[in-house]
Amino acid sequence: MKFNRLGNSGLLVSDLALGTMIFGEASDRATPPDVSERMILRYIDAGGNHIDTADVYANGKSEEILGSALKGKRDKIILATKVRFSMSNDPNDVGLSRYHIMRSVHESLRRLKTDYIDIYYMHAPDPFTPVEESLRVFDDLVIAGKVRYIGVSNFKLWQLMKALRTSDLNGWNRFTVGQYQYSLIQRDIEYEFIELFLDEGIGLTPWGPLGGGFLSGKYKHGVRPTKASEGRIAVMPTKAPESWENRNIKRNWEVLKTVDEVAKAHGATYSQIALAWLRAKPAVSSVILGARTMEQLEDNLKTGELDLTAEEMQKLDKVSALPPLYPYSFLEGYGKRTANPE
Repeated sequence: MKFNRLGNSGLLVSDLALGTMIFGEASDRATPPDVSERMILRYIDAGGNHIDTADVYANGKSEEILGSALKGKRDKIILATKVRFSMSNDPNDVGLSRYHIMRSVHESLRRLKTDYIDIYYMHAPDPFTPVEESLRVFDDLVIAGKVRYIGVSNFKLWQLMKALRTSDLNGWNRFTVGQYQYSLIQRDIEYEFIELFLDEGIGLTPWGPLGGGFLSGKYKHGVRPTKASEGRIAVMPTKAPESWENRNIKRNWEVLKTVDEVAKAHGATYSQIALAWLRAKPAVSSVILGARTMEQLEDNLKTGELDLTAEEMQKLDKVSALPPLYPYSFLEGYGKRTANPE
């Protein structure tokens, strides 16, 4: 396990983080509490120090599982959780209002059995609450010692830039980390977010590094998964980015062919190659593993021993390249300045 700075902060996080979204869920593809606890302990034993959850995961059950598993180990872990989504039928128990954030942070602290959260994310934007209100309460939580660092997830670029500007103008704590979907087959954030993260000193913690399981190699061309036990892609609605309709395209199968070539060269699995590619990308501080079973976790952890060559990175970059869009394609040819313009 390697360690990276979280953005421009002095906080060091392991380059592989443990994601706990399906820990404790009541579904065929969830991880039962007993297995979840064993996976948490195995991850820590492997040298990892960064664990990610959210209040909405399994309606609080994921946080409860973590609270129990981390007894006696809390001070060795960088613990991240999130706030935004509804946790009850109460009309105020949702969003990024001061009311909901204050209510939610105390509930998360209770479930996690801790008196502080290392990284607290705004899980998604809230169109009803002024961003000034949300940022002010996050700053208050840092000052009160309940939160150490603040993060952002799933904001549009303009919303993120507005939030950073608002924090700077008011002298409030600003986002240290951003959590966004990113993988070999979902590279949309490269159009602008990566440059923003690097310029503003925000660390990236990608979720969905295997594209909902597509990059694990378990799916076959032309064979549509139909059962929940066959993975996330089988149960996603048609319009969702991780649906079979959006994954079953020529470009993605070409990506898998190249992943297969690189995997064979290293004697590695598809998942390990996909994770290794992400670990080497600019701005990435820690890749969130979405392992469902102990076997999957063990496979993912071996990525820590794998480094791709520059040639392999270029090959994977090329086959998964984003389509040219304006104004990026225009600026690629005409937006550069040289030392000697004449």
